[in-house]
Amino acid sequence: MTDFDIVLENAYKTYPDGTRAVIDFNAEIERGEFVSMLGPSGCGKTTTLRMMAGLEEVTEGRIFIRGKDVTDLPPSQRDTSMMFQSFALFPHRTVFQNVEFSLKMKGMEPDSRAHRVWEMLEMVGLHDFASRRPGELSGGQQQRVALARALISRPTVLLLDEPLGALDFNLRQTMMVELKRIQRELGITFVMVTHSQQEAMSMADKVVVMSDSVVQQIGTSREVHEHPETKFVAEFIGNNNLFQGIVKSRSGTMVFVESLGELFYVKVPSHIQHVPVGKTVWFSVRADLMHTGDHPDMANRVEGSYIATEFLGTLETDVFELAPGQYVHVEQHRHLSDSVRKMGEREFICWSAEAGVLLRDSIRPEDILGPAAA
Repeated sequence: MTDFDIVLENAYKTYPDGTRAVIDFNAEIERGEFVSMLGPSGCGKTTTLRMMAGLEEVTEGRIFIRGKDVTDLPPSQRDTSMMFQSFALFPHRTVFQNVEFSLKMKGMEPDSRAHRVWEMLEMVGLHDFASRRPGELSGGQQQRVALARALISRPTVLLLDEPLGALDFNLRQTMMVELKRIQRELGITFVMVTHSQQEAMSMADKVVVMSDSVVQQIGTSREVHEHPETKFVAEFIGNNNLFQGIVKSRSGTMVFVESLGELFYVKVPSHIQHVPVGKTVWFSVRADLMHTGDHPDMANRVEGSYIATEFLGTLETDVFELAPGQYVHVEQHRHLSDSVRKMGEREFICWSAEAGVLLRDSIRPEDILGPAAA
């Protein structure tokens, strides 16, 4: 366990009114990892972060930091620091004074703390702004001050609650790169809560996807994007097309699923052992693995009506309706010389046998607690 900076074992949070905010959260976070906790509002990710910080009591389960059980310890004894979306800077103090505040409260000798503050201001690019007050800074500069203040005590773990949420799009892009750079340079474990796929997938070594107070999947950014395990993850992450159908047969690692009047080849991932014939299932196909036009070399083919095209530079996503209310997105690079489709035009959409992935049902609270408890 000492190889991990944070371990959560069967952690629960239940409020006095019976609301279950976090259910059976289990995770191991390695030293120096950048972890993103991703999910919709109300899924339990911020509550979990606050339990790590000691700002919320753990109803059941244990939390360990560097092998030490901190479940019942106050925030001041956890060797963590927290950075909030609001920045929470002291408006009457200078940048320098804001950053040195925690060291001053700990009684560190003035010369020692000044040396450390100047080092931190240099790292976040605010060396020349030390004498300014927060009101004289831009949003991005205030965010850097908040980051420097959180890191000045050199915590084992930095906990970040929607740290980029208050910034505009362009500044957010810049700060994503800066956060990752600083985390790499310091080698400190970062755990960040976000509802933004882009932030989570761009920065994190490991992504924890939550919904309905339950962890749906934990994996690297690539694993979660390319191999979603549950229907919720496939819907929430990336640009996946979902199909529902009935299992007709299985051959090795493939099942044959009937959907939309067609029989599709679908890959069965290793975490799904039993797939009974006749079961209603969901499978997903990434938009970038689908192709328009007839491709005899591809195992799966369906016909749809062209609806619209979403333009993102040289990348375009064509939207087709396969059946009433059933749409698919096909993501492709397009040459300027290619013809433009007309609304309602019929087109074949094809994908390989390996592109479709069978999904587990989304994990629900009652799957863990049982129907009565949930």
